[in-house]
Amino acid sequence: MSEPLLAVAGLTKRFGGLTAVDQVDFTVERGRLQALIGPNGAGKTTLFNVVSGFVRPDAGRVQFGGRDITGWRPDRTARLGLVRTFQLVRPFAEMTVRENVLVGFHGRTRGGLAAALVRPRWLRRQEASIGAEAEQILRRVRLADRADEPAGTLTFGQLRFLEIGRALAARPRLLMADEPGAGLTHEETAALGELLVGLRDEGTTVLLVEHDVDLVMRVAERIVVLDFGRKIAEGPPAEIRADPAVLTAYLGSEEAEAP
Repeated sequence: MSEPLLAVAGLTKRFGGLTAVDQVDFTVERGRLQALIGPNGAGKTTLFNVVSGFVRPDAGRVQFGGRDITGWRPDRTARLGLVRTFQLVRPFAEMTVRENVLVGFHGRTRGGLAAALVRPRWLRRQEASIGAEAEQILRRVRLADRADEPAGTLTFGQLRFLEIGRALAARPRLLMADEPGAGLTHEETAALGELLVGLRDEGTTVLLVEHDVDLVMRVAERIVVLDFGRKIAEGPPAEIRADPAVLTAYLGSEEAEAP
């Protein structure tokens, strides 16, 4: 069996007397679309923050691509190919949609003041390549027709897709998507599912945090469930849907119907 792309072992994070993530273990295999779910306050976003380097763990290890990246800064994890989106979308509102996507290329480009002034051939080639890739991303996230408009004019759902577009500009090996379906319409949710599955099919590994259980059950190949910071279940969607511990966490009763 090949080495997992992401391996989390004994990960723990405390805030004062609150243990937000409590000795969590799981792996994400290369080329998988995996989901992390749980009720509000289960510790999902905190776990994302620790894995991606925005918060240092109190215990445990994070390995990515066989390297120990525990406590690495977010810019270092991103350069390695671990890229995340955020629940709260914060575009550069006055910049165009295209310019917002171009920001996502920052960690992959080289240059500087001298190169900007002289504009050598390699810089012009780099700009052309990035421009073409940005256009492909805009089409992929269904924003090509809004490319030259200020990002502040987009709808909430379109901003969600813009956030994914910026992340794709970094060419992630692992895309960690934090609540990308929040606030989307039914049509947008369907488009999001198609996008995530398409990325998986093309080789991008996806780890999804999502409250829309129907979306998760449709697209995820494997699901990890948290409750009060602890992992309470892990497996394929059919097993998770019928797991008594998951039913209790979501609905408060082992006799309740599956979500």
